[in-house]
Amino acid sequence: MSKRRISRQQRWRIEKIQAERSERAQRRSADTEASLSEGELGDEQAGIVVSHFGQQLDVEGSDGQHQRCHVRSNIDSLVTGDQVIWRPGNPTGVVVAREPRQSLLSRPDNFNRLKPVAANIDRIVIVIAPEPLAHANLIDRYLVAAEHSEITPILLLNKADLIDPERNRALLDMVERYRAIGYETVRASCTSSGGLTELTALLDKRISAFVGQSGVGKSSLVNALLPGTDSRVGALSEATAKGRHTTTTARLYHFPGGGSLIDSPGIREFALWNLAPEQVLQGFREFRPFIGYCRFRDCKHQQEPGCALLTAVENGDISANRFASYRQIIDSINDN
Repeated sequence: MSKRRISRQQRWRIEKIQAERSERAQRRSADTEASLSEGELGDEQAGIVVSHFGQQLDVEGSDGQHQRCHVRSNIDSLVTGDQVIWRPGNPTGVVVAREPRQSLLSRPDNFNRLKPVAANIDRIVIVIAPEPLAHANLIDRYLVAAEHSEITPILLLNKADLIDPERNRALLDMVERYRAIGYETVRASCTSSGGLTELTALLDKRISAFVGQSGVGKSSLVNALLPGTDSRVGALSEATAKGRHTTTTARLYHFPGGGSLIDSPGIREFALWNLAPEQVLQGFREFRPFIGYCRFRDCKHQQEPGCALLTAVENGDISANRFASYRQIIDSINDN
């Protein structure tokens, strides 16, 4: 699909709007800096960002207490999970520096800008359920992003008590494909506590992030794993069987025995236009043994003779479903 052309007047209007937004942002930043200079601030200390609210965020100090903070204008955008240096204040503190990140999960937003989702996570838990319908291509996009960021992914089939072996055969077959590739898979149910012990063991002593569509039960899992958290839970829309957004910002919670969990807002799309086609290819881990063995060096893995990937699909070494998903991602990047 070709890009839509815009007129000179439309381009002028877009540039004018962007300039006005930039001016407002600079004005807000100047006002914030002035208010911070006038206030009383405590000594610098280490902390972690536990949630984000527009121009402000909540920081947890070494004593476990939270405070709403501003951010110095010279600091790049912060995200839940970031380790920071901050100074407490009354009533608002200020973040003065960000520590180097060990990992960062990002995704493009609706304005074609790269938006960080969570920082310093060890594991990304991709939550799916019998309803809303699980989309393999969305799962693959999460997996590619995890592979690219060197974050260990786990595929969690939630609401296991609702699974019917016959009615949900396609879902179970899909999960089995990922397990056969080598991805960790686990089932869980908040109503019967099934699988929660195994899931807790996988998350122990690590910083993990729950991702997935709205309505798959991420917030219910948070409440089940961490009683008393009271994360907001929403029901599926009866008309569409799609989830309603109940978590509006990523938030970090701690396990009593160690480790942390970040619950992120549900999304129905996860673009990867920030990655090159070669990076997407590497993100499909079962493709790697065949990369570099095509007859032609510039093989696009479409219909070229001697394509090692197409041969692997024909021989059953690569799932036809996964290869079709790979092609769909590449096409979306080329169309962007």
